[in-house]
Amino acid sequence: MIAQNYNSIHIENNLLKKIKVKENQLKIAQESNMIHVAEELQDQLLKLQGQLSEPQEQDVEIQALMTLLDD
Repeated sequence: MIAQNYNSIHIENNLLKKIKVKENQLKIAQESNMIHVAEELQDQLLKLQGQLSEPQEQDVEIQALMTLLDD
């Protein structure tokens, strides 16, 4: 369980770093008036943000299953 929590935290931290990079890239693209690049970066950013919420949902489900097994 501890290894799983560590792995989950590592994945979340990695996603947060990727999101920060995409946000910076998007800001530069918008400031440079690169419309198509900004649109693509925004799509990529939304996908990363969606991935960030998925592991948390899975953790809750896993914890619920583990509780059932403990009972």
